[in-house]
Amino acid sequence: MSTAALRLHVAAFGELSARTLHDLLKLRVDVFVVEQECAYPELDGRDVEPGTRHLWLERDGAIVAYLRILADPGGVARIGRVLVAPAARRQGLAGRLLTEALALVDERPCVLDAQSHLAGFYRAHGFTDTGPEFVEDGIPHLPMRRDPEGPHR
Repeated sequence: MSTAALRLHVAAFGELSARTLHDLLKLRVDVFVVEQECAYPELDGRDVEPGTRHLWLERDGAIVAYLRILADPGGVARIGRVLVAPAARRQGLAGRLLTEALALVDERPCVLDAQSHLAGFYRAHGFTDTGPEFVEDGIPHLPMRRDPEGPHR
């Protein structure tokens, strides 16, 4: 584990450099398509929406964790594409990045579709299950929600 400082980045699509966009998308494909063996349209068109924010942690010039926040209808924030690079796992980076994302979401309700084996992680951050488990791209998921007035406050 590197002891180099982590840097948090937050950007809209238009603020991403070509190199950063490449590195973010490569990491997403490496984790979600290759590692998890899910052939699905990783580029879903939502990255470029005006309300989307990309958050990532960087160490030594390398992206080590990432997520995006989408602006869903009705003022709801949707967190997705949460990942940690394989070499940087088990260092608390997903929790740190999720905490930063929830601070940006502030007083808005927030939803996500958690991979079922990670539901406890999201529950620890104030999310609750909102429906039955479903399978997406061969992976069980749970719909979850965190309301501003919830028990996490």
